[in-house]
Amino acid sequence: MSRFLARRLMQAVISILGVTALIFFLQRLAGDPVLLLVSEGASQQAIDALRANLGFDRPVLVQFTEYMSDLARFDFGQSVVQQVPVVDIIGSRLPYTIWLAGVALLLALGIGAPLGVFMAMRRDHPLSRLGMGFVLAGQSLPTFWSGVLLILLFAVTLGWLPASGARETQSVILPAICLSLLSMATFARVTRTAVLDELSKPYIRAARAKGLSMGQAVRRHALRNSAIPVISIAALEIANLLSGAVIVETVFAWPGLGQLTIQSIAARDFPIVQAIVLLGAFVSIFLNLAADLLYSAVDPRIRLEGDN
Repeated sequence: MSRFLARRLMQAVISILGVTALIFFLQRLAGDPVLLLVSEGASQQAIDALRANLGFDRPVLVQFTEYMSDLARFDFGQSVVQQVPVVDIIGSRLPYTIWLAGVALLLALGIGAPLGVFMAMRRDHPLSRLGMGFVLAGQSLPTFWSGVLLILLFAVTLGWLPASGARETQSVILPAICLSLLSMATFARVTRTAVLDELSKPYIRAARAKGLSMGQAVRRHALRNSAIPVISIAALEIANLLSGAVIVETVFAWPGLGQLTIQSIAARDFPIVQAIVLLGAFVSIFLNLAADLLYSAVDPRIRLEGDN
């Protein structure tokens, strides 16, 4: 276990460094943020003075070295536009994204996984065919388009739910449904495939021969053995929910990190974008590590390298 963790932590550090360098230099290709900050018709002298004040007059490699030095002290810098510490800005937006992604994950798992089990157990049932249609629609419908449809139906036509913002508790319902649709369909498809694979194995036939019903055989044996691919996809889907929040938060004017990312990219607010990308990379790496550790807990036959 210790060797496995040490190796994965080293890989995580290398990945974080690579992501940091990539996003830092790619952003510099987007243009000069100073040109968006100065007033129209500003003199070249005023532009140069602001550029020097923000530190963009120095060579890019010098800027990168200083940025990495600041990161080593957990200093993410200040927003170029707002002149406020990046940590404070992200801290004010992060709870909204966590709330939205958490509700979306509960919907995706709470509906997608049971639907997948049902479709595996009742393959010829009409509802199972309807479920497969939902899976195909959920995986093919663009997120922004499903968001618009949800707003038109439940907010504009029926008037049941707010169309945008986060002023009320029920404001999270529409964006959470929109964000969860793709993950819900993915969980249903993966769960169905995993359970079908387990149902075809000899131990299930043996359990049925001993008098267990199909439901009992699934609950007692098949579900745990089919959990590994679901755990694998769960780690990826949580990361996908966070990345998908960029589109959903923009459509529903949800004040989270996704909306902040779009605003910061448009304003070329480099420090904020860099911090959000680093946060996303860290979450993705952590989730994949957690999934690897859960494998051995779910299936004792699996041992992490170095356990023997």
